[in-house]
Amino acid sequence: MARFDTGRPCLDLLATAHPGERLDSVDTLRAWITGSGLVPPGTLLDHADHAWLTGFRDLRAHTARLVRDRLTPGAHPHARALAAVNDLARAAPPAPRALPTEGGDLVRELTAPPECAALLGALARDAVELLTDPAARACLRQCEGDNCPVVYLDTSRGRRRRWCSSEICGNRERVARHRRRAAAPARA
Repeated sequence: MARFDTGRPCLDLLATAHPGERLDSVDTLRAWITGSGLVPPGTLLDHADHAWLTGFRDLRAHTARLVRDRLTPGAHPHARALAAVNDLARAAPPAPRALPTEGGDLVRELTAPPECAALLGALARDAVELLTDPAARACLRQCEGDNCPVVYLDTSRGRRRRWCSSEICGNRERVARHRRRAAAPARA
């Protein structure tokens, strides 16, 4: 599953709805959880089921509503979405521990297989931190690509980032601009 560099795990979750539903199975969700860094590589997620999929999609919808409210000047947070995210944020995150490898390095591992509520809690807390931090909130941007709803944190120098992905939306824009110039009548 392609990932976008949104800058926050909660925004990465929002990106799973574009260009279509990308959390379309429990296996895809397991891959996203690991790929997003919510759990260390190799963490067993065999116990994840369809209820997890529903929980992640619901959190995504509530978080999307709150993020869109922050992008709209004068909008007030949607009360139901805010209550849902706050409620999920109460769950304790999965407990990590450091273990030595044979070479003496330390690796992160969870003390037990993570529960759905713990993972949702970690994402919900990330959303709460993002939405309550004025500096982070000021960096929220929506991709300028055609029909791209992806929201990211613009931490670029000068805050001039325009696209969720330069390789995808940025490249599409550059190709479209080239085609417009090529199609323009030649000047004499």
